[in-house]
Amino acid sequence: MTIQPTRATLTVAGRSLSYLDFGGTGRPLVALHGHLSEGASFTALAAALGPEWRVIAPDQRGHGDSGRAPEYTRVGYVADLLALVDHLAIDRAVFLGHSLGAFNAFHLAAERPELVEALIDVDTAVDLPDHGTSPLAFVLNFPYTAATREELAAACGPLADALGPVLRPLPGGAGWRLPFHPQDTVDSENLVHGDHWKQWLATDCPALLIHGLHSQVLPAEQAHAMCSKRPGTVYRSLDTDHFVQQADPAGFAAVVREFLAGI
Repeated sequence: MTIQPTRATLTVAGRSLSYLDFGGTGRPLVALHGHLSEGASFTALAAALGPEWRVIAPDQRGHGDSGRAPEYTRVGYVADLLALVDHLAIDRAVFLGHSLGAFNAFHLAAERPELVEALIDVDTAVDLPDHGTSPLAFVLNFPYTAATREELAAACGPLADALGPVLRPLPGGAGWRLPFHPQDTVDSENLVHGDHWKQWLATDCPALLIHGLHSQVLPAEQAHAMCSKRPGTVYRSLDTDHFVQQADPAGFAAVVREFLAGI
């Protein structure tokens, strides 16, 4: 089934916050992407969940069609999410997040548990060591803009195929830009490092942890500890790396759908 989402924008603290609303009258599910990604990455999931769930997928600050922000702390990301659910008059929703998005989801849940019907953490650790150099530091070699789409895509090296289709035209035909700013991305990624156990354990709503068995981010020992220490948390694994929804979209949708059916 093909779903054509509606793209809309609201203004938060003078910045644009863009989001995709896949529509329908079903219960709301807010899907939060990771770094180097955007809301459209959940298009296949929205189609798989069908009319029972209304998937809303924002481009988080500094990503996709949303404006750059002066900072990329949890406080800022959560404030954007609160503005979005208020704008959409959503009283309660399931929050699903991958990587950056998962950190933002369970911090939101810790701060405003009444808004969160359930949590879905897609391959994201709650204790992420800081090794001094961001694993995303390689993007600092990418130009943010270029005169043509082809020139900008080529400058992205091994990510050329992935980023080529999602590059954005600059206003007035002035060239093309990446769907993220390299320095903003590194700044944001550095700020997810640390211990988030307090926020993960702050709530007891139903939760699903989807673990990529070959994850570069979430060690198996920590994944099992996250489930054993938090009541009501279900563990499911897929034979993927950290980028679960891209590596196995059908398997990802199936485990999400199974979990949602139980709540």
